[in-house]
Amino acid sequence: MTEGATANNTKRTRMDLIGSSRYALAANGLTISRLLLSPVFALLILEKNPWWLTFAMGWALGATDLFDGKLARQATPTKFGAFFDPLADKAVVLLAGFALVSIGRFPLLPILLIAVREFGIQGYRSYWTREGLAIPARQSGKYKVFVQGIAISAATLPWLEGVPVVADVLLWIAVAFTLISGLQYLLDGRDALRLTGSR
Repeated sequence: MTEGATANNTKRTRMDLIGSSRYALAANGLTISRLLLSPVFALLILEKNPWWLTFAMGWALGATDLFDGKLARQATPTKFGAFFDPLADKAVVLLAGFALVSIGRFPLLPILLIAVREFGIQGYRSYWTREGLAIPARQSGKYKVFVQGIAISAATLPWLEGVPVVADVLLWIAVAFTLISGLQYLLDGRDALRLTGSR
């Protein structure tokens, strides 16, 4: 293989990793910003002041996820986006969730259930990916992120500070969405194994 061919192959691999279109680059940029700002959001929750800034930042992070998805659909999927987009979602939800537990705004159990599901399914999908069996993302995964975000927003909305039951109910609804979507991934994996005969 010539040096030029090697360079072309290297370039192609890099493009597959991060993408080359403006849509892919913009989507991945929003993913990085969401990942980097998730601990800042958690710190604002811990400070509890001002709540309106915390609430606004939560919605801003949610907006990056929305626009990230819209941009990504205009481009060829990238390895970077496939890995870091769900990771950024998990970082926002779990860091904010445990911060809300720390200040007594959320009970611990539902956040632990969400964390166990998130890391468990991530490990499950990663294992089968290494084995050559892809378990594609489900639309229900985006729904559960949305419901999780609504619960966190309710917990940081100043108008609801005196009625925590609203955020608590929304949180348990988010847990239900989270566990059901996790079960769907497990069933998808089982069906894929049955159809391919892989072990």
